[in-house]
Amino acid sequence: MKSLNYIFSLIFISLISTACAQDKGVTIKTHKLTENIYMLEGQGGNIGISVGNDGVFMIDSQFAPLTPKILETIKRLSDKPIRFLTNTHHHGDHTGGNENISKLNTHIIAHDNVYKRIKNNDKQSDASLPIITFNDKLNLYTNGEQVLVFHIDNAHTDGDALLYFTESNVLHTGDTYFNGRYPYIDLNSGGSVNGYIKAIKSALIFVDDNTKIIPGHGNLSNKKEYLFFLDMLETLRTSVLAEIATGKTEENVVSNTLLTKTYDDLDFGCCYISSEKMRRTLYKSLKN
Repeated sequence: MKSLNYIFSLIFISLISTACAQDKGVTIKTHKLTENIYMLEGQGGNIGISVGNDGVFMIDSQFAPLTPKILETIKRLSDKPIRFLTNTHHHGDHTGGNENISKLNTHIIAHDNVYKRIKNNDKQSDASLPIITFNDKLNLYTNGEQVLVFHIDNAHTDGDALLYFTESNVLHTGDTYFNGRYPYIDLNSGGSVNGYIKAIKSALIFVDDNTKIIPGHGNLSNKKEYLFFLDMLETLRTSVLAEIATGKTEENVVSNTLLTKTYDDLDFGCCYISSEKMRRTLYKSLKN
């Protein structure tokens, strides 16, 4: 059997042309959460890693050009193969490296709708597709613990999966949680404000004061920050519904900066989703 180092070498060679084009400024940062669970930060969605005697269990793959750096980081955590890769949804900043990782004979897991959306995406090949899909929930047993994988309808997208490591008390939310910033709710991919709020509430059953929460984007989080994020969304939903009830138009809501001022002052519009985009998303989702 070929050694793991040999396999990694083949992958690095096959990716050399792509790697040359990647942003050389991107660093893969490693955060150790428990003895065997890690969060990797790079460019795109946060990656979850479980290591142990069973091999590496990986959550999300970021962008394709970053695969060599990601694999090098994982090699420092474990010399065992990546057995499984689970995608939290279909967006490219979470699935872009799927094809590269699949070359390691890694089994890709995702919700049924992730398969459909990748299959219909001309920018992604069939090698990016999950080979194991599920509809509602899935249980995995790896590295000494049960991992609960469960789907929430119409939250960030129509194919969101959240994962909870039962012994380590670690929750990976995918993009159903953006720590310290406004979330991207992809209405064109089946996302909705109400579904997003439901996703957060559904995951709270697993969360206590010691739970480590890996958000889709943003810093490693905890119950207090998670509850603040939920309160923010519920507050904005109430405010925008009140505007809709009085006959305000989409442009009325989008231009009303007072609706989001409390969170704008906390720099929640710092990143991909501005406060203006957030107000527009709230209106479009709640008006329907």
